[in-house]
Amino acid sequence: MADRVTVIGWDGSPLTRAATAALSGATLVAGAAHHLALPEVPPTAERVRLGSVDLAARRIAGHRGSAVVLADGDPGFFGVVRTLRAREHGLEVEVVPAVSSVATAFARAGMPWDDAQIVVAHPRTLRRAVNVCRAHHKVAVLTSPGAGPAELALLLDGIHRTFVICEELGTARERVTVLTSDKAADHAWRDPNVVIVVGSGPETAAAGGWIAGRMPAYPQGIRGWALPADAYRAAGAERMQESGEGEFPGLRAAQLARLGPRTGDLLWDIGSGSGALAVEAARFGAAVLAVDDDPAACARTEAAARAFGVPVQIVRGRAPHVLERLPEPDVVRIGGGGVPVARAVMDRRPERIVTHASNRDEAEALGAALTGDGYTVECSLLQSVDLDTEVWTERERSVVFLLSACRSDLAP
Repeated sequence: MADRVTVIGWDGSPLTRAATAALSGATLVAGAAHHLALPEVPPTAERVRLGSVDLAARRIAGHRGSAVVLADGDPGFFGVVRTLRAREHGLEVEVVPAVSSVATAFARAGMPWDDAQIVVAHPRTLRRAVNVCRAHHKVAVLTSPGAGPAELALLLDGIHRTFVICEELGTARERVTVLTSDKAADHAWRDPNVVIVVGSGPETAAAGGWIAGRMPAYPQGIRGWALPADAYRAAGAERMQESGEGEFPGLRAAQLARLGPRTGDLLWDIGSGSGALAVEAARFGAAVLAVDDDPAACARTEAAARAFGVPVQIVRGRAPHVLERLPEPDVVRIGGGGVPVARAVMDRRPERIVTHASNRDEAEALGAALTGDGYTVECSLLQSVDLDTEVWTERERSVVFLLSACRSDLAP
């Protein structure tokens, strides 16, 4: 094993004294081509091109001498330090950090970034990165070949965002471009690059904020979830109302519990009704498409989202036909439309689906439609009784069948 392993971050500025000292005694240096061309790299040192970090780690583990790994930006921030310290390699490292490419990108843009979400986009994670850009006001995307600004823009089709594209930061070829997302796909962009994606909504962290990323969405001191209509009206959604057996808070809580919407997910709320479920899923950090054919329902959903300060994309149209042009969902709540909508949703292969029925015959039909093709179905009968606590008499009763379908090829 190497006697000493030093990881040096490089942001284009002159190397620090500590970095220069570590390099001067190195017998092995690993890095990209532009790192290995630095004049401070000893001519007698073994040089390893840093393509696969795992392969380089194995070379370093078998080396006798002092090894140095050069990396762009802060190597401890989505960098090589995590891989080098992995249990299978057993390497203990010293780190000489530099300014991260994300910090540099925001500095070039002249923007604060304590309210930003930060994601890494590879071809396999690009869709989830786009969902974060849908759901959050400010996102920094660390891109990769095949998952760059053009691909981000194409998947954000129909969503207006401003892109700040920072190419080759810290080099003589550095370039910063600001344009709208619909124009980004028309250009060729140089790697490496960082994309700052800024939404059109309000800032998500107030002055004096105490947490990085999006501030919790609790307007006017309202706490909790699966809130009654009164809480939405208190937050400013004056037209908020619950309509029918699919809208009471107990059912909404059960639906959200089974869907588990989270950051990086895209949730379809088909038949959004009051907009309460769409808003609460967005408060959990998911990107949300609220679908309804009723203009009044769309207006209620928009008002509720505005009151709670969360982004919800509203799509007016009748399911199942309108679903054909929507991006791929992770989880889906079906608030109406019956068996045809359930089958159309299954064709898109989301991880989880929830819906409800007012009677057993309808529940059996939906259960049969959702069963098979890799899905397992559960059904529960939910009963909610609202009591007047002054006289402890029944004020309102709701009874509904809750159905949930989960893809059996996925871990629970």
